[in-house]
Amino acid sequence: VQLQASGGGLVQAGGSLRLSCAASGRTFSRNDMGWFRQAPGKEREFVAAISWSGGSTYYTDSLEGRFTISRDNAKNTVYLQMNSLKPEDTAVYYCAARSAKPMNTAYSGSTYSDWGQGTQVTVSS
Repeated sequence: VQLQASGGGLVQAGGSLRLSCAASGRTFSRNDMGWFRQAPGKEREFVAAISWSGGSTYYTDSLEGRFTISRDNAKNTVYLQMNSLKPEDTAVYYCAARSAKPMNTAYSGSTYSDWGQGTQVTVSS
């Protein structure tokens, strides 16, 4: 599956953004989807994931409930709603796809087979 992330930009601390990841290919509805991010000088880190059906979601603990992942299988799109943004959320955000697996493995980037090109999110203080 090919992935195209969009929706990044510059926002002030406390603001919101919604990222989108559009997928091509007929297998989207059978793929778990994840969002990862990479800040300058840091390793890529897991942000959130959603199961192929949308019935299960998984988040990194540090988000404190500020982000919400969702998907619309009819539109082949996964979303990441980001609220109460902080400067430390500044990063390039990547979406990724994998075949359905246990959700307790969703934090591992190595379980994903397809990656989008990334979209920059910059949060100013």
